[in-house]
Amino acid sequence: MKTGRYNVGVGLLVMGGFMLYGFLLIYLRDFAPDKEAWVASYSVGKHFEARLAHVHGNLFALLNLALGFVLARLGSASDRARNTAAALGLAGLLMPIGILGEVYLGLSPVFVLLGAVAMTASVVFSGVLALRHWGAQEATP
Repeated sequence: MKTGRYNVGVGLLVMGGFMLYGFLLIYLRDFAPDKEAWVASYSVGKHFEARLAHVHGNLFALLNLALGFVLARLGSASDRARNTAAALGLAGLLMPIGILGEVYLGLSPVFVLLGAVAMTASVVFSGVLALRHWGAQEATP
């Protein structure tokens, strides 16, 4: 069963990437030559946005891990429904990537909004599927 496999694999890779980004943030805060300037503006502007990207990147990676395992367990739900929920979960990663795009490339916040809506829809849709189909395999003779 392939549904959820990409959510788990991509979730782990994205989590690893945002963990490495966390090390960069630690370096900038504690060891960089201009660390005093970084610390002085730590809670506003680009520094705050960078931390938001780090936190949401790891959160959304973890959500993809959970979605992948849940969707793989829901074998009685239709493949189309599970694939839709899985794709929405992966599209949700646009949010933290979009935040980084805003900070470093000056991109529009549209990717942040699209990712947030996609992840929310994925979680809600997966929850509905879980309530409808969890354990349905054991109930059928």
